[in-house]
Amino acid sequence: MGRWRALPAELEPAVAKLVSQLRELKDTSGRTTLELAKETGYSTSSWERYFSGRAFPPREAVEALAKVVDADVVRLLAVHQMAQDASRRRAEAVGVEPPPRLDEPVDGLPAAGGTDSAGERRRSRTWQTLLAAGAGAVVGAVTTALVMAPSAGAARPAAGVGRRVVYTCVYTLRDGLWYAGNSTTRTQQLVVDMTGSDVAELQCLLQRVDITPGGIDGSFGPLTEAAVIRAQKKYHLDVDGQVGPRTWAALRR
Repeated sequence: MGRWRALPAELEPAVAKLVSQLRELKDTSGRTTLELAKETGYSTSSWERYFSGRAFPPREAVEALAKVVDADVVRLLAVHQMAQDASRRRAEAVGVEPPPRLDEPVDGLPAAGGTDSAGERRRSRTWQTLLAAGAGAVVGAVTTALVMAPSAGAARPAAGVGRRVVYTCVYTLRDGLWYAGNSTTRTQQLVVDMTGSDVAELQCLLQRVDITPGGIDGSFGPLTEAAVIRAQKKYHLDVDGQVGPRTWAALRR
């Protein structure tokens, strides 16, 4: 096993304890990150973020890992709860939106029933802000987010707390290709954590072939990534959970 990189110094001790235990369970099991991704349903990129401390792992991911490696689920979830409470206190202290509690709905959706892309985006956004706060960079990060103008037509991070864009799927067939009314791109590279009309178009096209992306919200979260992987397997493409010209071509046909 290779040595783990040091965790960010600004992590709350309770969070660092949780991540350390997740790392230990992975090492003890002898599994690779790719193997864990296949067995838990969470992508390799998601696990890499969880293990590095760059994203807070959702309860469902922690529970899935514990079951896969035959660990004490109740004990590990208790550690997760303490870490989440610590993150919540940090969020309240620096004045950012705290991550949702285990018994709270996320963006109007029920708390039970697995992760959702909107919730993953919200957790990731809050987590990045908390890390920036710990490093003394909250003001700079917020200022940059407000003044930087995104490039036209590209998928981009959501701007403006509380502002939501409603996307719909209006399917049309033109020159043998399907379009859903949000974007006409056939080449835009999409990866996890991107947002925008291109992502909404992707979600509509996935939905059209009966592969649910977890909603049409324009956010490339873990459910959308899992749907992309299923589509890539269905169309015999390289399976990487990312969207490029070949995946677009398959979904538009």
